[in-house]
Parts: sequence; structure tokens; C-alpha cells
Amino acid sequence: SYQYLDGSTPIKDRTKAVEDFQAGKGDVFLISIKAGGFDLNLTAADYVIHMDPWWNPAVEDQASDRAHRIGQKRPVTIYKLITKNTIEEKIVKLHENKKELANSLLEGTELTSKVSADDLIFSTSSTTAPATLSA
Repeated sequence: SYQYLDGSTPIKDRTKAVEDFQAGKGDVFLISIKAGGFDLNLTAADYVIHMDPWWNPAVEDQASDRAHRIGQKRPVTIYKLITKNTIEEKIVKLHENKKELANSLLEGTELTSKVSADDLIFSTSSTTAPATLSA
């Protein structure tokens, strides 16, 4: 059996689905990423599987963190299912570039002085990262 919620799930049903999952009623919890990003504690989960990437990697991280909570007694494994040569693959590359850029800005490394406007623009027609970020 499984539990399910998305953005249209009423709060009462959402609360019951979470409580049931936490109590062991359901082996799988299917959650749309935006509906599952906030106000959920899913310590009964030990696997998180992202079926499609979101444009902002922080949204995915926050959704994954629903299983990484105080009270989690098992390791949590996170999978991202991505098909080669698709827009999803490009979005994942964008995530990597954004995280690298953010880390360099926070750390004040040399990368920040090499960032161009092209590095900050994501083009769906491009198959490679901008030159300064692909090095």
C-alpha cells in the first residue's frame, strides 16, 4: 500500500496521510515536490527518489530533508532518476553550476572573479556548461 499527497490534498487528508505513513501504513509515500517541501516530518522514510528535477536545487534539498529529521533512526538514501540527453539532464547540470557558483561566492574563491554573464544564464539549447564553470 502507499500514501499520496499533492498540492490539492486538503490539510486534514494530508495530516492523516503523514500520520498513517509514520505509523507504518504504507511502504511508499508519493509526494509532489512542491507539496512535500514544507511542514512534513517523514522519519519512517529511508529512501527518497526524485523523479524529475526542480529548477531550484534548494527545493529538492528541502524535500529530501523531510526524511532527514530528528528521530530518524536509519540512514537515508536519495536517488535522482535522470534520463540522458533530456531537459532533466540539463537541469541537473544547472544545479551543479549553481551550487559551485554559490559555494565560490560564499568562500570568496578565484572562481567568482571568472564568472561571466554566460555563467549566470541557463540555455536549454546548450549541451555544455559555460567555459568558466566547466573547467
